[in-house]
Amino acid sequence: MKYLPALAAGLLVAAAATQFSTTALGEGDGWVTLLDSSKKGDWDEVGKANWAMKDGALVADKLDGKDLAYLVTKTPYKDFQIRAEFWVDEAANSGIFIRCETNKTIDGKGCYEVNIFDKRPDPTYGTGAIVDVAKVDPMPKAAGKWNVYEITAQGPHFVVTLNGQKTVDAQDSKHASGYVALQYGSGVVKFRKVQIKAL
Repeated sequence: MKYLPALAAGLLVAAAATQFSTTALGEGDGWVTLLDSSKKGDWDEVGKANWAMKDGALVADKLDGKDLAYLVTKTPYKDFQIRAEFWVDEAANSGIFIRCETNKTIDGKGCYEVNIFDKRPDPTYGTGAIVDVAKVDPMPKAAGKWNVYEITAQGPHFVVTLNGQKTVDAQDSKHASGYVALQYGSGVVKFRKVQIKAL
């Protein structure tokens, strides 16, 4: 019996260590890392860009062909939160597409597009907007710095924040679930961390 306190103490230490290591990996709170500063992650590609890991970020600055390029998740998601850290230059056309109905064709008809496009001819659906769903006014600028997008999709309710500033709070029910895709269209686009959490 005299060993029970020591055994109990040992189990508590082991449990605490396990909890710490799980939390440190970012897995204990429901977040799944799709890419980070050390790895591109596992994506399907639609279109071709020169995606490459450079200086702790996944970078593209050129299309291979005329079609826009996308990295598409292997699995679909329904209700979720996304955290994405990205950097773009002024010429960049990018975005995060969510609830895409298919993983073969990525566009604004079959997905919602949370835009990253500072020089979009119509700025009402530029950076910070969900194209053709939720306008942004005034449009924030993302070029030349690291930014954090937080995107929440829960049922028909969408909330988008860029660097802590809410840019979208809208309702739409066209797409209930689907794939997530990172877009490369033009300029320089970098992603250094993308995480998703099911709700």
